[in-house]
Amino acid sequence: MPPELQQPFFLAATTLVGLMVGSFLNVAIHRLPLEGQSVGNPRRSRCPKCGHALSWYENIPVLSWILLRARCSGCKTPISMRYPLVELLTAGLWYLAASRLPLEDWDLIAVHILVLSGLIVATFVDFDCFEIPDEISKGGMWLAPVLSLAVPSLHNSTLIAQRMSSNWEPGLPVDRLGALFGCLAGMAVGGGILIAVGWIGSKLYGRDAMGFGDVKLLAAGGGFIGPGGALAAMMLGSVVASVAGLGNMLRFYFLSRSRTKKRGVQKSRAASVRLARIVGRYIPFGPYLGIGIGIVLLAWNDVRQLIQWSH
Repeated sequence: MPPELQQPFFLAATTLVGLMVGSFLNVAIHRLPLEGQSVGNPRRSRCPKCGHALSWYENIPVLSWILLRARCSGCKTPISMRYPLVELLTAGLWYLAASRLPLEDWDLIAVHILVLSGLIVATFVDFDCFEIPDEISKGGMWLAPVLSLAVPSLHNSTLIAQRMSSNWEPGLPVDRLGALFGCLAGMAVGGGILIAVGWIGSKLYGRDAMGFGDVKLLAAGGGFIGPGGALAAMMLGSVVASVAGLGNMLRFYFLSRSRTKKRGVQKSRAASVRLARIVGRYIPFGPYLGIGIGIVLLAWNDVRQLIQWSH
């Protein structure tokens, strides 16, 4: 294949495979929270309502959802928009991961793709169930040191990895020992900072302010993006979560006002505000941590420049 076609072919192939893997991630998102099920059991995808086993032509990413008009062919139950969304999101993130690195860094691209896929599963399970599967968080904590040793370039931009690498100079890659130190420091900072935030929040508000699933997720993420990346991911996630929380409060406020009007009940705007503040603040933090980790993973140099510019 001519050299000028290798990169476009690789990007197209990566995007197509990502689309198909997105279908598998949908299975993981649905089954991991369920007792007695796993991604491999049952072997074939089924309608959760009627148990209809999907044939191959009902499992084509995105296209099957369109052709089936978003309904099960057996019982006509609506199929959630989440399924094509996850497939398209996976394909898009795989494309981004592959397009931001040269083709010769295929091993680093593979690690980025794996981490992003895990974050997709964690995000949608947390949205559905307010929990992060241990298969993703604990699995990531075990994988991070192994992959840091196997692909030390993962921590080329991690300061502690540079300092702990023998004979390191600017422009040179870090060695395996340095990458391992960068990974372990990232896990310690990622998990430690959220434990500290949770402890402070519990003292201030008298209730748990941070789920332990979030702690494990950022610890795992820190293993791939280093301690500085973990802090940046938490800050980015907190900003996005704050915006989402405000939007959620506004949604509940207007919903409360609409229901009050329809029922003809006398209810003050202040009461609606209080209700919106109580109900609207309960949002899962894991998805927004996942966004922060993903941004840092794909664009750490850009994030670092932004932080430096803001100071």
